[in-house]
Amino acid sequence: MTGAGGQQSAKSILVKTADEIKIMQDANQIVAETLSMLLDITEPGITTFELDKMAEELCLKRNSVPAFKGYHGFPSSLCVSINEEVVHGIPSRKRKLKKGDILSVDFGVRYKGFYGDSAVTIPVGNIKKPVQDLLRVTKESLMLAIEQVVPGNRIADISRAVQNHAEKHGFSIVRQFVGHGIGASLHEGPEVPNFVSKGQTPRLIEGMVVAIEPMVNLGTHKVQVLRDGWTVITADKKVSAHFEHSVAVTANGPLVLSARDNFTDK
Repeated sequence: MTGAGGQQSAKSILVKTADEIKIMQDANQIVAETLSMLLDITEPGITTFELDKMAEELCLKRNSVPAFKGYHGFPSSLCVSINEEVVHGIPSRKRKLKKGDILSVDFGVRYKGFYGDSAVTIPVGNIKKPVQDLLRVTKESLMLAIEQVVPGNRIADISRAVQNHAEKHGFSIVRQFVGHGIGASLHEGPEVPNFVSKGQTPRLIEGMVVAIEPMVNLGTHKVQVLRDGWTVITADKKVSAHFEHSVAVTANGPLVLSARDNFTDK
C-alpha cells in the first residue's frame, strides 16, 4: 500500500538486524506466493472480491495476517485497481474483469511482527500495444530503481532511475503517492518518491528496507480520489500501471525480499 506524499517524512528511518531482515523476507515471500497465485488465476469473468477472498485465505494459511485490512479503515485484504485506477481500489462482488483490462494488485502481510508489501499489474487477456508498453516500462523502471539500492546512494538515486526511464518513454509519474520505508510498521521513513524533488534525500545504509513502487500513467500525472475515500484514478481516465518490491540494503547489494522467483517467472 502506497504512502501519501508528505505524510511519511516525519517518521524515523529504522535500520534492521540480519535476523529481522530474514523475518521480513519470510513475510514478503508470503506476499510473493499470493501474487503469483493471483497472476495464475486472474482471467476474464472473475470478480475482484473472489481474488481478495483467495488472497486472504492463503495469507491466513501461512500464519500471517493481511496488512491492509482495517488499516486506517481500508475494508479489504487486497488493493485492486482496474485500468485508470492507480492504487487503493476496493474489491467488489459486482466488478468482473473483462478482456483487455489491466489489474494492479497490491498486497501486504504482517508476519512475526514485521511487514511484507509488493504489487504487480496483470494484463487480463490481450491488451493494446500502448498499454503493453506501459506495463513493460513501469516494470523496467522498478528494476532500474532496485539497482540503486546500495549503501552510500541516496533515495534520490532511486527516484531518478524511475523518473528518467518512464519519462524517456513518454509516460508520466504519479506524484501524490510514493513508496516508503517498511519494517515493524507498514509505513516507515523514508519516503521513496518516483520523481526527483528539491533538497537532499536520506543516504542508504545497510539494514534499511524500502518499498519501491513506481506508479506510471499513460497520460497525465494528475490523479484524484473517488468518493469512497480510497480509490485513486487518473484525472484524464487513461490507464495506470503499478509495480512494487520490498528491498533491503545490504553490503552485497540490493536484496529483493518480495522476489517471486520461487513461484513464477512472470
